[in-house]
Amino acid sequence: MTIQETVAAQRRYFHTGATLPVAFRLEMLRRLRGAVKRYETDIARALTADLGKSAYEGFMCEIGLTLTELTWTLKHTRSLAREHTVHTPLAQFAARSYQKPSPYGVTLIMSPWNYPFLLTIDPLAGAIAAGNTAVVKPSAYSPATSAVIAKLLKECFPPEYVAVVTGGRQENAALLEQKFDFVFFTGSQTVGKEVLRHTAEHLTPAVLELGGKSPCIVDATAKIPLAARRIAFGKFLNCGQTCVAPDYVLCHKSVKDRLVKELCRQIQTQYGDDPLQNPDYGKIVNEKHFDRLLGLIEPEKAAIGGHSDRDALRIAPTVLDNAAWDDPAMADEIFGPILPILTFDRFEEVYAALADRPLPLAFYLFSEDRARIRQVMNRTRFGGGCVNDVIIHLATSEMGFGGVGESGMGAYHGKIGFETFSHTKSIVDKKTWMDLPMRYQPYRKGIYGKLLHLFLR
Repeated sequence: MTIQETVAAQRRYFHTGATLPVAFRLEMLRRLRGAVKRYETDIARALTADLGKSAYEGFMCEIGLTLTELTWTLKHTRSLAREHTVHTPLAQFAARSYQKPSPYGVTLIMSPWNYPFLLTIDPLAGAIAAGNTAVVKPSAYSPATSAVIAKLLKECFPPEYVAVVTGGRQENAALLEQKFDFVFFTGSQTVGKEVLRHTAEHLTPAVLELGGKSPCIVDATAKIPLAARRIAFGKFLNCGQTCVAPDYVLCHKSVKDRLVKELCRQIQTQYGDDPLQNPDYGKIVNEKHFDRLLGLIEPEKAAIGGHSDRDALRIAPTVLDNAAWDDPAMADEIFGPILPILTFDRFEEVYAALADRPLPLAFYLFSEDRARIRQVMNRTRFGGGCVNDVIIHLATSEMGFGGVGESGMGAYHGKIGFETFSHTKSIVDKKTWMDLPMRYQPYRKGIYGKLLHLFLR
């Protein structure tokens, strides 16, 4: 089927009401979860082929998190799909007021290449749980994983319910020309703007999961060895190609040298003396991004790393000491294994520096000062984040994950994911055994006027 025919087939299927029963949704989620387990080895191999991820990292950061989200969704879909009775104002007596979650209809899920399996199947779980159909478009930059996704979903579902469209820019453009009922996009800010332009043409609601330069603040009270260990893990995971990776460190001057020293030590501890030979260290997705990243490295500022292997598309974990705001690495989101270190004297400098910059997807603070933590969390704006750790805030179904401002709009995971793919209808069921006359003309201002003021106050 062509893209247009696929969308039309899904619309016809949705209008039959087949996706609405909760029992059907649960069966589809079970089917999907079972397929992920069956294909675990194939998925892991595909992630290795596309991004150099080891089987361990592939399960920890993609397959395992996907299974966790599916398990949570299976457990909670029945309760999430129920009607919820709310208070009825006295002026509307006698009636029952309730909210009813309702699927949008035909949805489009466009996923990126950096976590190609997780960021495809995770939102799909929300779409299925909410009762939608879905057209899934994985990234062309992760072809091995896209092929496994296509095979897995074709085995699970008929195309009029869940369909996979593979390909590149031409297919993306063709999809965005179609009228969907809801669009879920994960990717770059540049492409996100194009998605939003197209959805605006059809007045289609959309969620955009984008990115940005996520700061990591380290104050003078931080436990430096632990901070360095956790920052090194989060920054260089997936070779730095993580949307919520710490993009740069803003460190108090008094502890900067200690932090740089500990970061270098942690890189050697976690990745070995020659990370380019570490079989568990990933690779850059393609040569275009490889060359872009090399252009951000100023060799004279490299406290560690800076070397690369073009044949293997690997760049060693790199720390840029004494970085400045006007350095090449500080212009845009790095999305690679390069970590600039900047410094500050007072927290007012931090607030001023962040105030004029695009709002980040993630924000991290390392501190042992509880009053300072409360102040920083109150005064900064960001999508989500951590205190004394990095990236782990996205690895839960109990909290929504999403951006704000330039880093995105909307959120998903767990309950919020179900709500994202649902429209909540507000309904008043008015009883017929009585009818208060005060709202009808001709208006009588005596007792009815007094009752009106009693009801509406």
